Amino acid sequence: MLKIGLTGGIASGKSLVASRLRELGAALVDADVLAREVVEPGTPGLSRVVEAFGPGILDAQGRLDRPKLGAIVFQDPAQREVLNGIVHPLVRQAAAATISGAGPGDIVVQDIPLLVESGQGSNFHLVLVVDAPDDVRIQRMLEFRQMTTEDAVARMASQATRDERNAAADVLLNNSGTREELLATVDALWEQRLVPFAENLSRGVRATRQGVPVLAASTADWSRQGAMLADRIAAAAPQEILAVDHIGSTSVPGLAAKDVIDLQAAVPDLTTADRIAPVLAAAGFPAVPEVTRDTPKSPHLDPSQWQKRFHANADPGRAVNLHVRVAGSPGWRYALLFRDWLRSDPSAAAQYQAHKLELAAADAGDCCTAAYAEAKEPWFTDVAWPLMEEWAQRTGWMPPSYMSSAEGKRGQ
Repeated sequence: MLKIGLTGGIASGKSLVASRLRELGAALVDADVLAREVVEPGTPGLSRVVEAFGPGILDAQGRLDRPKLGAIVFQDPAQREVLNGIVHPLVRQAAAATISGAGPGDIVVQDIPLLVESGQGSNFHLVLVVDAPDDVRIQRMLEFRQMTTEDAVARMASQATRDERNAAADVLLNNSGTREELLATVDALWEQRLVPFAENLSRGVRATRQGVPVLAASTADWSRQGAMLADRIAAAAPQEILAVDHIGSTSVPGLAAKDVIDLQAAVPDLTTADRIAPVLAAAGFPAVPEVTRDTPKSPHLDPSQWQKRFHANADPGRAVNLHVRVAGSPGWRYALLFRDWLRSDPSAAAQYQAHKLELAAADAGDCCTAAYAEAKEPWFTDVAWPLMEEWAQRTGWMPPSYMSSAEGKRGQ
């Protein structure tokens, strides 16, 4: 199933988005509703809340007095952490029980107000964040919830900042306009991205990449997306994957590149890579079985040393290449060294960019064909490789320290 995490600050319009997604066919799991259910009278959750905050937070009927409890936790971050520590695990358990009933091809949306605060982003194929400026949200709370300005500001302060929430988004839904504009955006997202993504997941295939990507100017958002995707992949198989690194052109600040995030997952051996292939597919990264190795480079000319496994994203809205390589292998080392060399040497990055632009121009702007990729190989081997090695020896560059973990897992 396609698992979507939906969040947004108070009065952002998240509930409207959740309602629309349910109308379109999503199975909706509402964390607010579950948070109420897990502290109903007679539940272990309510007993733990009373134990932590005292019987004074109950009303005359023995139910949780939410305004009284809210007055405590929204003014005191430490008390809020205590409450979250009780309620959040119970809500996650209840949500998991609901989700277990979904089947292949279904789209499950979990509406979680504190998704960012509770660090759950890597649990989902996509995180949708509904966003609106702080002043707009305050005005909505005053107008529609009859809150005072002080209460509105306190509620906002108890949540992640707008920047923190937006940084966790795969999809940012702008709700600073009209209701109709937001609903139209949600409808387009559903049709153009969520439904195809769910279909690709159920079939275990990569997304079709529409059109021919051209070299685009570097953007700081590539780094943010690379880190977020790396966390998601690492969380899919935490015992088997040693590390996930952002590699390739989009990992080099200032370098023009195709809008494709290249990631490298380091594993102890290829047996592990094959074992986790179904797990990566379920996480949104199905295998591309026809790609099995990189081009050998001197002095390691044995093709068997350059074997890898290759996966690509099932999400039609974000192109991702995932190279699964054995930690310590020549291909693994090359990818990391190439990235760090380009990051550290502006002249090398400029040379590589000029080469890419020349090849793309010669190919009529088509920088995504096999011919374009093959045309770059001689430069990687004959030009980049000697310069990279010289730079590594001169600077003392060493591969990451998780190599020791790879050796340990090989012995298990």
